[in-house]
Amino acid sequence: MNSLVRNGLSKRTILWAQRNSWRLPRSFRSAGRKLIVGAPSSWENNEILDGWSRPLVPHDTCSFPTVPELHFPDPPDIQPIELMASSCHAHCLITTPALDAGGLDEFVAFLARRLPVLGFRVTVMCTPTSLGPDVRTYSGQLCMALKREKTSVVVASPSQCRQWLAANRPDVISAHDPPDWILEDALSAGIPVVETLHGIPTPISTDWSREATRSTFISSFVAVSELVRRQYLKGNRSFRDDRIITIPNGYNDTHRPSCDRAVARAWLGLKNEFLFLSLGRHSIQKNAYGLVQAFSEVAQGAPNAHLLIAGRLDNHMYTSQVRALREHSSMKDRIHLRHSFANPSILFAAADCFVLNSFFEGWSLASMEALSAGLPVVLSDVGGAREQVGTDGSRGFVVGSPLGRAETPSWESAGRMRFKPQPNKEELVAAMRSVIAQREQWSTARQFLAEDSRRRFSATDCAKRHGEVLLRAISEP
Repeated sequence: MNSLVRNGLSKRTILWAQRNSWRLPRSFRSAGRKLIVGAPSSWENNEILDGWSRPLVPHDTCSFPTVPELHFPDPPDIQPIELMASSCHAHCLITTPALDAGGLDEFVAFLARRLPVLGFRVTVMCTPTSLGPDVRTYSGQLCMALKREKTSVVVASPSQCRQWLAANRPDVISAHDPPDWILEDALSAGIPVVETLHGIPTPISTDWSREATRSTFISSFVAVSELVRRQYLKGNRSFRDDRIITIPNGYNDTHRPSCDRAVARAWLGLKNEFLFLSLGRHSIQKNAYGLVQAFSEVAQGAPNAHLLIAGRLDNHMYTSQVRALREHSSMKDRIHLRHSFANPSILFAAADCFVLNSFFEGWSLASMEALSAGLPVVLSDVGGAREQVGTDGSRGFVVGSPLGRAETPSWESAGRMRFKPQPNKEELVAAMRSVIAQREQWSTARQFLAEDSRRRFSATDCAKRHGEVLLRAISEP
């Protein structure tokens, strides 16, 4: 049998088994893993996602407009505040497992850019364990950007990071999904740690059976939403509730310049089409499979509607399932799966509505940025969705969680529901149809919504409150 045909049959069999929760024989599962998630992945070579070399809708002419240019403003002149004098010379180490294109990565970069304005000396430590000991090859998108901006960035293996900590001993650590060894080394060196909880469960899942012990290494927590704070305290009842504070993320105004809507839409080939935009990593958490199913139903009654899902490719197998679902849909020409885009301001300008049907979130940066660009949003009831959108319908809609209950998400429950009928589908479809029906009203409200959102998600207030928590950790024994 031709090897290409054989591989094609194997892939289809593996996808069918995964969708139907059918457990393959051990030897077949092993072969499947090598076939799908190998490095380099054979499926990655088949381009699961499309690039940005062509528009969403073909142009009338052969010429393809160039990517719109963005003009980044100078960082805003933040007025001196009381915090600045007390933070002068304090050395803050910000730790993160990645500095590429995810929401956590974006917020780490946000703090790295903002804390120096408040008087902190900042170093960012990136520990990309997926690369093993050879971290010299790491070239994450935000890692490169921070280095170009002259931010001190250390990319190192655990042993190298330990040596750096011993030699430099920062005054405080702002931790974002930290490995245990950083917490242990910080305690041994007497360095206070403030961990930011970007979501429950955390990216590597929260082990509640040992969280009470792990949290003794941490001075205090910052939760990005009230829901995340409640979820954490419910899971770790031993942690003092006055040691965990909620600070919603701020809008990164210095790195999200506006873009002319007409130019952005022309680049993507859009005329009268209605564009739903969803930005997020291609992973189970973001639930693109459920979103594509819902959009397919919406699109049947909206011939001009398109859906664009763009983000970093994190899970090849899951994304292959999403692509297969798209390929079998009669709406496949209006469902676009693409890689992450370095300047999302262009996509926000071109879109008509932002939609995110995640199984769980902490505080979605993408939806906050969409609101700050003037877009109505449709969000599943996770993380900070209600805090961002409100309940009066003036900013969009919060629909039910695809898991049914927003308070108790987990990677396991998301895995069980990823291909099953989801309880929020009917509500999600209705919300998307409503935004299409009210297109003119949302277009008229666009500027007001952008101004209101940028005011509510103040970058200065967010950075200042993080600085205050870090200083308090330094000053306390």
